[in-house]
Amino acid sequence: MASERERSRRREVLDVLRDARAPLGVTDVAERLGVHANTARFHLDALAADGAVERTVEQPSGPGRPRTVYAARPGMDRGGARGYRLLAQILLSRLAADGAEGRENAAQAGREWGRFLVDRPPPFQRLTEEEAAGRLTALLDDLDFAPKPSGDVIRLRHCPFLELAEEYGPLVCDVHLGLMQGALTELDAPVEAHRLEPFAEPGACLAHLRRG
Repeated sequence: MASERERSRRREVLDVLRDARAPLGVTDVAERLGVHANTARFHLDALAADGAVERTVEQPSGPGRPRTVYAARPGMDRGGARGYRLLAQILLSRLAADGAEGRENAAQAGREWGRFLVDRPPPFQRLTEEEAAGRLTALLDDLDFAPKPSGDVIRLRHCPFLELAEEYGPLVCDVHLGLMQGALTELDAPVEAHRLEPFAEPGACLAHLRRG
């Protein structure tokens, strides 16, 4: 893993490439940064391995070995912080403003993603209630809900969206229930996700299944 000093130097190398009007060779970068050519080559090769820069060989214009040049790959720098929780808050706040319609839209989004996230059984194969509940439990486990099935109830002992659920409660729970409903629909299961009780027990939400 690169040290903070190496990451800082690589940002400088990227800035040099972005400011250039044409691809630069190792010597060009070294001169602009005031570093040894080997140092510039080390960071350029690391950036190329990470996909941040493109490395090409120039067409030869005379005798001698063709020159390898580097250019910043188009697009935003992929380093730096992310704000996915803020994005989720922005989207949830908009849904919350729509009241009951927003909750239904949240549930529908969950159902669509539930269908997408589960593998449909082969044609003409019908799952039993136990198999369908097992497949649902496996999906919830993959999504970090730490599920523990018990009869017609699945205890969700971890919420991967806990802070958002505490802030926007019903909307996030509607998404969770929709995920389960969509997955069971895609499985053509003889069981449905009937109800979700948020924080029904200390340390767990309860997903209720209805069979038959």
